[in-house]
Amino acid sequence: MTAERLVAVVNQSGIHARPSAEIVKTAAKFKSALVLSHDGLDVNGKSIMGVMMLAAPCGSTVLVRADGEDAEPLVAAIAELFAAKFGEA
Repeated sequence: MTAERLVAVVNQSGIHARPSAEIVKTAAKFKSALVLSHDGLDVNGKSIMGVMMLAAPCGSTVLVRADGEDAEPLVAAIAELFAAKFGEA
C-alpha cells in the first residue's frame, strides 16, 4: 500500500535538527518505508542525516510518501507533526 501527502512547513525555523529527529522518531514506530521530497531531493525519512539534508525552510512544501502495510497511518502521523509545528511556538 502506498500513501502520500503534500505538507507545508509552517514552523518558523523550518526543518532543522529537532524537527528532523521528531520525524525519524515517529517514522521508526511504523514498518513502512518513508520518503520525503523537497526541491527535487528525495531522502529516507527514517534517516536523521537524510531528513536534515532537506533543509526545507518555513513556507515551503514537502511531499511525504510511504510504502508498506501501515503507509496511511505513517503519512498521517508525519503530516500531524508538520501541522503542529513540531511543538515549536
